[in-house]
Amino acid sequence: MASGMGGSPLGTVVPFPGGKAGQVGFDREELQRILDLYGRMVAAGEWRDYAMDFTKDCATFAAFRRTAERPQARVEKRPALRNRQGMWTLFGEHGQVLKRGHDLLNVLAPMERRLVKAVDD
Repeated sequence: MASGMGGSPLGTVVPFPGGKAGQVGFDREELQRILDLYGRMVAAGEWRDYAMDFTKDCATFAAFRRTAERPQARVEKRPALRNRQGMWTLFGEHGQVLKRGHDLLNVLAPMERRLVKAVDD
């Protein structure tokens, strides 16, 4: 059995030091998709900063136009809603729900369309 640093076997999920047990987070693919959109929005001049928050109920990624204001967009993952309207929700700048669903790509679609408009301008 191969092992990585600290003697733990490869493929074993090791909790982040100081992290809380039972905390909701983003997996690598989810975070990659979110950060890919973030990077393209930064390149288009739409976003400049982001914040992430992880609790026992949800994981949140918030994107800001300027650091000192409310987020322009917020993506929330709530696994408890997986069997209802979907665990993904995209919120707008004023807290309005822009899209809900089971698939992250579909939930991010309104921001993708906004990016296309920003690039076309």
